[in-house]
Amino acid sequence: MTKNECIDNIAKRLRLPKKQVGDTLDTFHVIMGTTLKKDHVFRWPQFGTLEVRQRKARKGRNPRTGVTINIKASKTVGFRPAAALKEAI
Repeated sequence: MTKNECIDNIAKRLRLPKKQVGDTLDTFHVIMGTTLKKDHVFRWPQFGTLEVRQRKARKGRNPRTGVTINIKASKTVGFRPAAALKEAI
């Protein structure tokens, strides 16, 4: 499902203007990102948990040339689905 399809679906179900639904969804994403940056975890009951995870520095290989390269440590976001979401699937 694309973002526009999601907005259309929500707007139809709640009988709200698409612009309002889109703005709400964008605000939700900003809040989620801000929370992850500050607390390193975002919990959404019945859906799952997003959390910031650390990746260690490691060695990699350029597939084109075969040269070994150093990959820096980085942060990524991991997702753990809630039990209710697992059952729904």
